Amino acid sequence: MSIARAPAITAWMTWWRLMQRYHRFRTYGLDHLAGSESRLVVGYHGRGVAHDLCMLSALLLDEFGYFPHGVVHAAAKELPVMKQVVEQLQMIAGDDAEMVRAIVERGEHIIVAPGGTREACRPVGVRYRVDWGGRLGYLRFAARYGLSVVPVAAAGVDDTYLGLNDGYRTGKRLKVPLRLPLWFGVGIGGFFPLALPLPARITQVIGPPIAVDVDPDDRAGLEALNARVVSQVQGQLDHARTL
Repeated sequence: MSIARAPAITAWMTWWRLMQRYHRFRTYGLDHLAGSESRLVVGYHGRGVAHDLCMLSALLLDEFGYFPHGVVHAAAKELPVMKQVVEQLQMIAGDDAEMVRAIVERGEHIIVAPGGTREACRPVGVRYRVDWGGRLGYLRFAARYGLSVVPVAAAGVDDTYLGLNDGYRTGKRLKVPLRLPLWFGVGIGGFFPLALPLPARITQVIGPPIAVDVDPDDRAGLEALNARVVSQVQGQLDHARTL
């Protein structure tokens, strides 16, 4: 069974095409992802679900003919239902060097949101502020596989749910299994993830590639490059809010 015919792909594409219309999704800079070179798409993680990155994945299949590979929480492999979804969507959950090399050889993009649940599950008073907690793993990953980084950010994503607490900190404090967050995000009809998102317009800006010309063991070099990427993503996020 080809990936395009996998049940999870069919469901994913159906849902996120609907969401593209629901959120009046617009994207600028798609040409930065054209071509045959594999790149690491690095994005801001909006409320609950990284809506714009998910809609971008559907767009890439429509435009370029292949489904990009998302890097997801390692816990996804531990949950029975999610494990099957991860496999069908060919997501990367954990260190699978053989899989990543094959992806890079095919020239397919990989998508990651370094902020993860730290950035996604925040209270309503904290909005549109990049917070990756000094995480450098995405740059080590890019350096190891010779990938440039393409920064992505979108306005509207933080308006899809109204967060009542800091889910990342709450989850850590209560020692929730698998390091999962405990977040109360209000949407249409209840709480995330069962509630529908609020119908915010989402406008995405894709920036030009940034070369990762640093050794994966050079912490100082990685920190300097991370500061540059974070600044770029924050700038795009601010710009997207004016469009």
